[in-house]
Amino acid sequence: MKLFELRKKMSNKTPLNFKLLRYFLLFGLIIVIVMWGFNTFFLDTFYTYTKSTQVEKNAKIISKSLADNKNVQGTIENIASYNALSVYVYDSTSLFSLKYSCDYDSPVMALDLAYHEVYSYYKSAKDNDGEYLCITNNILNSTAHSDFNKIIEKSNATNDTLQNGYRYSKRTSKVKNMIYSKIIELKDGSECFLIVTSSITPLNNTVEIFKNQIFLISIVFVLLAVIFSIFASNRIATPISQTNNSAKELAKKNYEVEFNAKGYLEVEELNDTLNYAKRKLEATEKLQRELIANISHDLRTPLTMITGYGEVMRDLPGENTPENIQIIIDEATRLSSLVNDLLDLSKLQSGAIQPEKNRYCLTDSIEGIFGRYVKLKEQDGYNISFNSSERVYVVADELKISQVIYNLVNNAINHCGEDKTVIVTQRVDNGKVIVEVTDHGEGIPADKLELIWDRYYKVDKQHKRGVIGTGLGLSIVKGILDAHNAHYGVRSAPDKGSTFWFELEAAAVKKDRKLFNTQPNNIHKFSEK
Repeated sequence: MKLFELRKKMSNKTPLNFKLLRYFLLFGLIIVIVMWGFNTFFLDTFYTYTKSTQVEKNAKIISKSLADNKNVQGTIENIASYNALSVYVYDSTSLFSLKYSCDYDSPVMALDLAYHEVYSYYKSAKDNDGEYLCITNNILNSTAHSDFNKIIEKSNATNDTLQNGYRYSKRTSKVKNMIYSKIIELKDGSECFLIVTSSITPLNNTVEIFKNQIFLISIVFVLLAVIFSIFASNRIATPISQTNNSAKELAKKNYEVEFNAKGYLEVEELNDTLNYAKRKLEATEKLQRELIANISHDLRTPLTMITGYGEVMRDLPGENTPENIQIIIDEATRLSSLVNDLLDLSKLQSGAIQPEKNRYCLTDSIEGIFGRYVKLKEQDGYNISFNSSERVYVVADELKISQVIYNLVNNAINHCGEDKTVIVTQRVDNGKVIVEVTDHGEGIPADKLELIWDRYYKVDKQHKRGVIGTGLGLSIVKGILDAHNAHYGVRSAPDKGSTFWFELEAAAVKKDRKLFNTQPNNIHKFSEK
């Protein structure tokens, strides 16, 4: 068993070019075997079949000429001479008198058939729908033409053997004759009887010649098969080997490698896919490095402040003030928010978080979110408005959708520009509720729009204390909306602001023509972009 498993493992590790070489050689060997088998077992049968087809075809041409009574003798002579046939035409209404004849088949040259012999073939044709074909041994000699009846077997003879659709005599002879007879009705109502004969020459010498030729052809073919197999296998395997070597370099994080092997469509498509994967991996690693730098910065700053204010409160009398304690609390909250974002993103990407969908009023939920903004400590005079003319119900995870809105609003707050305005709009279109969050900030270049949903990505690469975040907020939004199978996107242009939107199926809509507008003057900033 162990030996079998070892062989199986070794066979599975056989290089592709050797496998292709083996298959090509096997294919060539099968062709050679087929050639030899055909020459050995089927050549006689094929030769006989070809002869019978030739005789029948020419007999039909002669029959048509007889029926039309046009140039009968000329047609018979042309066909007989060209195909080495003997042709006899008898008048069946006058004791089978010979009307036309032409002898080009050497074994039966100048043969005159007796009446009872012709009648025997006529009767056989009559019994077989007007035509009859048989093959007999030939033992004629130049002085015994009249004894032809002794060597032609009748169709009902007991010593005949039926082989491959033809009737063979059991008498042995080196040369055989194929005899085809047919009854033909003429236009004047009379009837004639056609006999066409063709000799079947022994193929012994021909077979020997074929064997010698096939032997030489087989040697040449095997050599060509080996050469072609080596060339084809290398041509097919080389691009795959190049791609494999490049993939190994990519696994070593060598992003300079290029997948450019050519050869055939599948390899080129594979190389295009691997080049795309390489670019994505390179970008992901770069963003991961940025993430580590950003997280290190965001962790270090609040920890430093917590440590510093704690030491001041410990060492200096009178510094244990509510303001210093609030700073420590704010920095701890900042750390908690960062850790929670990282945990949420990990859970969303691993599929550990599944939305718990319930029917609830999305409009009321957004109003509640804005109510929390109003209660925040006034600081910088932000203006945030929520516009809606309908109360909309959806079936979704209320907590997760609230997190989406928080992230989008806080993202807009961090990038809203000098006017410090953020507009949230809820509308219904064709049974869909669409929520849009708009700011008038710096906007996003067109070539960056597809990247902003990626984790770690930040449009503004400069890490600023005033704009808090690790680039995880929009990735969390993407993960939650994907889990809800929701559509989402962004419209933006440089220096013209951005509009982030998402849509959900509206479960119920109650129009009350009411406009909700919440505009707190001061909003605390604590979100991501």
